[in-house]
Amino acid sequence: MPRYLTVGHLLRQLQELDPGLPVRLAINPDFPFAHYVGADVVVRNGKAFIADDGQEDYLPAGARDALAWA
Repeated sequence: MPRYLTVGHLLRQLQELDPGLPVRLAINPDFPFAHYVGADVVVRNGKAFIADDGQEDYLPAGARDALAWA
C-alpha cells in the first residue's frame, strides 16, 4: 500500500465492504478517537479532501490495536 492513498486505492478497498457499513475516521492526536466522515468531497490543488464531521467517541480497542496505536 502506498504511503499516500489515492481515490483508486480507496475505492478498491471500500468496494469489498458492506455498503451499509458506517464509516469513521480514526484520528490519533494524543488519544485515539473516532470521527464522523463528512458528506462532501472537495477537490483542490490536485487533491481530494474529505472533512471530518465531529467526534464520535474513543476509538475501540480492537481498532487501536489493528492500527498499532497505544
